[in-house]
This record gives sequence, C-alpha cells and structure tokens, in this order.
Amino acid sequence: MVTNIHSRHQSKVLATKERILRWPEVQERAGICRSHAHKLAAQGDFPKPIKLGVRSSGWVESEIEAWLENRIAQSRLNSEAV
Repeated sequence: MVTNIHSRHQSKVLATKERILRWPEVQERAGICRSHAHKLAAQGDFPKPIKLGVRSSGWVESEIEAWLENRIAQSRLNSEAV
C-alpha cells in the first residue's frame, strides 16, 4: 500500500494557516456573551472552542466566520419571508 506523503504534509500546512481567536475577539465579532456562546455550542449551533492548554481555549477563525455568514444568510431569508 502506497501512502501519499505529500497530501498528508499539505493537510498539516493548511491546518497551521488557521488562525485561533481568543474570547475577546470572538465576542467582538459574534456580539454574544460567553455563556450564550457555550450554550449554543452545546446545542451544536455555534463552533466549539478548542483547548490550547489547561486553562485556555480558542476558536478557529474560519468556523466563526462561517457561523457569522450563516447567521446573516438566515436573517436575510427570514426577512424576505415576512
């Protein structure tokens, strides 16, 4: 069995280009409080944080951006239906 080493390396490179956001920046972008973000994440309606250390966590920037884009799209659809 042949393993494609290049594609595994490429995946690692792409993954390292992701920016990790700490809570203050997530809050500024999303406009919600921390407890509401965690409640939504538990319900599967907001990106879950990743552990960075024992007492720190962060959010993947692209996941936050996708969530925001989805919320905007849902808002536009709901306003057209009214």
